[in-house]
Amino acid sequence: MIKKFKVRQVALLAALIFLMTACSQKDGNYAVSSEEGVDSSEQIINIEYGLPADSFNIHKGVIKPNQFLADILLKYHVSYPEIDRLVKKAKETFDVRYMKSGQSYAVFCGKDSIGKAKCFIYEPNAEEFIVFDLRDSINVYKGVKPVEIRENVSYGVINSSLYQTLQDISASPALAMELANIYAWTIDFYRIQKGDNFKVIYTEKYIDNQRIGIHEIKSAVFSHYGNEFYAFAYEQDGFKDYFDMEANSLRKAFLQSPLKFGRLTSSYTLKRFHPVQKRWKAHLGTDYAAPTGTPIMSTGDGVVEEARYSKFNGNYVKIRHNGTYTTQYLHMSKIGKGIKPGVKVRQGQTIGYVGSTGLATGPHVCYRFWKHGSQVNHRAEKLPPSNPVKKENQPAYYEFIKPIKQRLDSLGNPQVTS
Repeated sequence: MIKKFKVRQVALLAALIFLMTACSQKDGNYAVSSEEGVDSSEQIINIEYGLPADSFNIHKGVIKPNQFLADILLKYHVSYPEIDRLVKKAKETFDVRYMKSGQSYAVFCGKDSIGKAKCFIYEPNAEEFIVFDLRDSINVYKGVKPVEIRENVSYGVINSSLYQTLQDISASPALAMELANIYAWTIDFYRIQKGDNFKVIYTEKYIDNQRIGIHEIKSAVFSHYGNEFYAFAYEQDGFKDYFDMEANSLRKAFLQSPLKFGRLTSSYTLKRFHPVQKRWKAHLGTDYAAPTGTPIMSTGDGVVEEARYSKFNGNYVKIRHNGTYTTQYLHMSKIGKGIKPGVKVRQGQTIGYVGSTGLATGPHVCYRFWKHGSQVNHRAEKLPPSNPVKKENQPAYYEFIKPIKQRLDSLGNPQVTS
């Protein structure tokens, strides 16, 4: 009897080892295959946020305006002292005061009659999640969802706006922002006309087969006013940048506009009828209208000379970029945090927000540009490019872009649609 019992123990142990080694993860599920002769059915274990979902009752929702962590957890039988310990424990990983309305959450509750919360999961963005584990000992940690990178292509002809064209061809509208960033030094996106067209090769990020954002633009060509502007992502000295057909950088000393998107409402002119003062006078700046609160960017690297309020300019910032160029940004609703005289700013950095302070009839930014101490029309200036591809790297660069250009040129032949 004893010998027979030991044999049975060994057999059971072998079966258990087989089951453990047969466990394999598949798309967020775990499949466990049984030993032949026992049960050939497959047991699927659902995994969500790294937790066995079938072991819990899960309640999902979206953070509401002015809703706090306690407002959610109290409904699931978590006491105030427990919430207080959880908040203190979480500080090093995630400060719960920064939970934003509109973001998703999930509460994993026990399957017993009480249904107390065992885990709370908050998603600060599409890729990350924070797990607040209330089991045994309180634990808080970050997790990352698996992201798949896929290559896509898009091309089209602009009839109204770049954003609308991307929607019409079922491409991500976020592509408009990425293209605007790449061509910010080359193309004035406020002057795009009907018939301009584009072709772009890029990669996108997907989670659970859902598109969540642009990963990278690999190459593009934008036809604007009959001119073709190519852009190729190329890495040298460990830094990736965009270059054209002649190996010149697409980055120039200044951005074309202090706003990513908006509407040009008034150009630089020596004679304009002032809408507030009701008289003809020079307008030595360029006005871009946008909703109040729209971020205003510094168009180049530099040092803040002035950041204050005046009767006519309202809240404004003035930046000296070098011995030649200075820029100024007027009528802000408020000046950016930390922006004050003597502070260094980078190109594209937010320095304030669109408003209508001072002598203004509506929310806009008046952008002014000085060259050698005189105000000039920035849109008429020919600005020098930044560093090109190094000479020693140019042969490799031209070989690199040759097949990419051929591929871009072969992408469709978009026609203007009705």
